[in-house]
Order: sequence, then C-alpha cells, then structure tokens
Amino acid sequence: MSEPMKIAVLSFAHLHAMSYLSALSGRSEIELVATDPDHDQRPAGESGGPELAAGLGVRYLDDYDAVWQWGPDAVVVCSENAGHRALVEQAAAHGAHVLCEKPLATSVADAEAMVAACEQAGVNLMIAHPVRFSTAFAELKANYDAGVLGEVKSVLGTNNGQLPMHVRQWFVDPELAGGGSITDHTVHVADLLDSLFGGSPARSVYATSNKILHSDEVAVETAGLVSIEYANGVVASIDCSWSKPDSYPTWGGLTLQLTGDRGIADMDAFNARVDGHSETAKNGLWFPYGVDADAAMIAEFLDSVAEHRPPQPDGRSGLRTVRIVQAAYESVRSGAAVQL
Repeated sequence: MSEPMKIAVLSFAHLHAMSYLSALSGRSEIELVATDPDHDQRPAGESGGPELAAGLGVRYLDDYDAVWQWGPDAVVVCSENAGHRALVEQAAAHGAHVLCEKPLATSVADAEAMVAACEQAGVNLMIAHPVRFSTAFAELKANYDAGVLGEVKSVLGTNNGQLPMHVRQWFVDPELAGGGSITDHTVHVADLLDSLFGGSPARSVYATSNKILHSDEVAVETAGLVSIEYANGVVASIDCSWSKPDSYPTWGGLTLQLTGDRGIADMDAFNARVDGHSETAKNGLWFPYGVDADAAMIAEFLDSVAEHRPPQPDGRSGLRTVRIVQAAYESVRSGAAVQL
C-alpha cells in the first residue's frame, strides 16, 4: 500500500482555506496538516489559528518551519496576497507542489519569480480558480470548443460581490491585497477567458475605477470596469465591483456573455440554487446544489501531483491574469490604454 500524500494548508488568512480544508479532509489518500502563524495579528473577531483548526478537526503545526520539517508533498497557500511569493518560493525550495490562492501575486515581477522558482524546482504551480470547475463553465466551454458560437467577437463578464472587509480586513489593505475590487474580481473572469482562448494573451488593457460605494469605509477602489483586447481579436469587458449590499443572500456572483457570429451564450456560474426567504433575517436565502467547484479544483490539484502532469490553471496562466490586473491599474493611473 502506497504512503499517503502529505498536504499542508498554509495560513487561514483567506477564508477559502476553510472550504479547501473541508474538501481535503474528505480524502482518504492524504495526510493533512495546517498552520496559521499570523492569526494573532488579525483584528479582533477574525478567526484563525489552532482554535479554528481544532474546530475543523485538522492537525495543527505551530509555524511554517514546522511544516517544512514535517516534509509536505504539496501545499495550499491561503495567505494574504502579498505573502504568496515568499510561501511559494519556500515550498519550491523544499520540493513541494503548490496550489496558490488567486491572484498569484500583487506584481508581475513577483508572479514571474514564483513561476520560475516552481519550474526550476520541477514542482507544479496551480492557481485557485474554482469557477473553471463549475458545471456552468464546463458546459459553456464544451459548446465554445465545438464551434457552436462560431467566431467569438466579444465577451461581457461580471464578477460582483459584497465588500469583503467584514470577514477579513486585509482585503481592503492596498499593501496586503495589492488593490481593491480590480485585484479581487478581475482575475476570475480573466481566468475563464484564458481557458476558453487557450492562453491567448492580452494585447491591450483599458480600465477605469471609482470608490463611490463604501467610500467612507475604505481607501481602495470598490468598483472597476476593465476592457481587454486579446491577441486572438476578442474584446472583453469585465465589471469587477464590490457592488452587492451587505444584506445580499450570498457573497455575489459571476456571469459571462459570449457573442459570436453564430450565436450568443450566457453563463451564470452560481445559478444552480434554490431561492428561499428567512423571516428571521428578513432577507432572501440561496441554497446551492450541484458540483462543488472547490472540491473539484482540489481533486485536479491532487491528481496532477499523483499523475506527474501539469495542473490547470497553471502558474503561467496565473501570470497572464496578473499582467492584466497590473495593466488595469496602470491604465487607471494614466487614463490611457496599456499595450502589453
């Protein structure tokens, strides 16, 4: 009988860590640990550390050094965005495969260094874009690949959500997050287009932003519109805003509309749900069903390691989306389109 694959989750800073831990805990072929050494530096009321790990039934190690001494085969990086590079480079140096939260990095230089470190070490680098694994996107991609839409000319994408500072304040810290809603919500849509277009790079990016919403609470942008011209000729527009009210039934949503010369396709990544109402909360409720995209993404990561093959989305895909995000910020600053 083969030895279990040793997996470590690094940091609980990103709340997706809890979903990933849940998905990993259900796998019988792995040995799982977690660490969250910076938990005591978070604002009061934000969860983390050994207490959270105990609640999830996950073995806890005190710090990153303890993880490296334990010797993981692979790690899942869920730190603040600015902390990704250091942890990915440490993992690569220890020969551990990496699943890294999105965005890959807060600068193109950091993203390039992370990709290079993993490639030189011969370890996988996968980016946590679970929407790729949703039922809705799988259906859209199958039809796109089959040529049902003909030649796609334009794309309209939206990724809207609630202001995330109420669960983790670092999301609105320009240093830790790397920006606001453009950083947080451009990458999911850009990743889906990277998948559809086979990695066709962006040729130019134009963006505008504002902080009309929540201007009394944050310094970063809370709304953005990013227009991308791809090398394959497709023009895409992405609404990447924190525009959902705090009382919204869920965090937000993601949609795509593809317009081709043979037809139009609309996708709602989160429409597999039953709508309800809570009299107690005086608010609507959504009860999702269907495929668990996080679990499917975790399965792809583990399978890629076990099968000694590259994962999808890989580090170079993540680098392409970081280039788009950073070009968007350059465009906001300059007021002009940025050529890539």
